[in-house]
Amino acid sequence: MSLPPTPDHTLAQAFIQFSLESGVLKFGSFKTKAGRVSPYFFNAGLFDDGAKLSRLAGFYAQALVQSGMQFDMIFGPAYKGIPLGAAVAIELARLGHNFPFAYNRKEAKDHGEGGSLVGAPLKGKVLIVDDVISAGTAVRESIDLIHKAGATAYGVAIALDRQEMATEVAADGSIKDVAHSAVQYVRDTLGLKVCAVAQLTDLLSYLQAQGGLGEAVTHLPAVQAYRDRYGVA
Repeated sequence: MSLPPTPDHTLAQAFIQFSLESGVLKFGSFKTKAGRVSPYFFNAGLFDDGAKLSRLAGFYAQALVQSGMQFDMIFGPAYKGIPLGAAVAIELARLGHNFPFAYNRKEAKDHGEGGSLVGAPLKGKVLIVDDVISAGTAVRESIDLIHKAGATAYGVAIALDRQEMATEVAADGSIKDVAHSAVQYVRDTLGLKVCAVAQLTDLLSYLQAQGGLGEAVTHLPAVQAYRDRYGVA
């Protein structure tokens, strides 16, 4: 099924504002998985009620429509991807784009229908829906499941692209930065299309647009410094 593009340049900014109002996007000092100290933190798990989840799915759906991506079904990887994928499938259906939906269990079921996959059979071009891409590991696991089912992993939809350098473990066990981001790795190395509702540059634009108003704008220098140190194009 094809989704026609309908550009809306205010979408990312509206999503940033919604994330801040919901307490999902916070400023402060947060240690990331890569061991960096980030001046902001995005926790999609705090989209934790029906209204927030519905609106979040609306942002995903609008971003996908804008992207013009063409896929046949939606896959939500355990665990965060399950409610996200289901909500996005519902919202797209409300907009007139009804896609089959499936998800996986972390542990295969050994009774009843058995197996690790639940929902519609995986077939055609599959869109993976998750919150963020941290290292590409979860995406690779989803790709493996999709390919084993005889389908094609087509793309990934996420809420926020941090646009920062990924890391890898060196031979001596130390962690080092690499020149590409996790999103770039998924796109350029794994060959999947990536649709992000917003990027770090959108957060910076949002803060800059505040014109000195609001508490959030006081964090602009720290976010910009983090972007300057760890950012990718």
